[in-house]
Order: sequence, then C-alpha cells, then structure tokens
Amino acid sequence: MNRRELLRMVSLATGAVVIGGEFFLTGCKNNDAILGGATFSKDDIAFLDEVADTILPTTTSPGAKAAKVGTFMTVMVNDCYTEVDQKLFHAGISKLNEASAKKFSKSFMDITAPQRLELLTEIDKNAKAFNKNVDAIFNAYTPEQKTQMALEKNKDDKDAKADKIRENPDYYFVQMKQLTLLGYFNSKEGATQALRYIAVPGKYDGNFPYKKGDKAWAT
Repeated sequence: MNRRELLRMVSLATGAVVIGGEFFLTGCKNNDAILGGATFSKDDIAFLDEVADTILPTTTSPGAKAAKVGTFMTVMVNDCYTEVDQKLFHAGISKLNEASAKKFSKSFMDITAPQRLELLTEIDKNAKAFNKNVDAIFNAYTPEQKTQMALEKNKDDKDAKADKIRENPDYYFVQMKQLTLLGYFNSKEGATQALRYIAVPGKYDGNFPYKKGDKAWAT
C-alpha cells in the first residue's frame, strides 16, 4: 500500500480529506506551521497512545500503542499541520477529557477500555455525520460556484470546505483518527503484521490466488 492509497483509505474511514496529507505525501515539513508555545509532554504522548490503541487495539497483530503511534502523531502535528490545526489538535486533548468526564465522571485515562471504546465510537459517529452534511452542502453547489471556490483556493489559499469541516465540534477526533491510521499502517508493526508484506524489490504475480478475508498488501 503506497502513501496515496493510504490517504484514500484514511479519507474514506473518516469522511474528510486527510489533514496535512500534502506534506505527508512529499515528506516535506510545513514551514508555515508554528507551534505558538504549545508542545507535547510525555503525558500527552501516553494519552495519544491510549486513544490510538482504542481505535486500533491488539488483536492477532500488535495494536497502535505497540507501534508508538502517539509519538508519530506529535511529529505529524508539529511538521505537517498548519498553526490553526495544531491549536485545534492540542485543544482536542482537553475536549476529549471533558467528554469523558461528562459521560463517565472520569478523565479518559481513568475510564475502562470498554468505556473508552464506547466514548470514541459515539464521537466518531457524530464526526462522520457532520462531515457527511458538509459534503452534501458542497456537492449541491453549481459548477460555477465550485470553479469560483477552486480559484479562491489557488489564488488566496482559501479553502471554504476545509474551514467548514473545522467547525465540527469533534474535529479533533477526526485528526486523531486520521493520524492513528496513518501512523499505524506506516509502522513496522502495521505494515508487516497487520498487512501482508514483501520487501522491495519483490516480484509481480498477476495470477496470485486470493481468498476472501486475506489481508491487504503493504507493498
């Protein structure tokens, strides 16, 4: 699975274009990204590991925490996110704790694994519904309106749809879920154990047998 295929998969799974995806594709750092004093602590990384592991837990293959996805998230946020998205991501850690306290009267780190899954499933459902409504709004635009939006994006770097998606109350979870999937399937654990993997160079076999339920190929 190459990076473009992975981005398409993540976009479908979250109902939104992958945030920072252009920099992920090229491997370049977003020089316009400024942290504005916000940094990640060890506690933040541990928190993100638990979020990621709730999304992709250990099954027959290692989970997201084993792949150190929390650390991957911090690198992506620092290097690939705009300043606006960085601030929303950092604020999301507090928002997730607030959601946990509202539902279970405890912080996210203090609730049980089943409670974490219940909470994130609910947030994910709400986030997808919001993004689906945004898609419906923009898909209804006339060709002329879409052309005007494209011109504004190219000329003034204005992305009306991205700005609307950022209004999602659960936007932070879209960020976390996207980074979880990106980090995991780019890790050694995800690529070699969750996916089938043949190191490059490998041979092409157009007649290779496929059975329903087989893992996708990493490469």
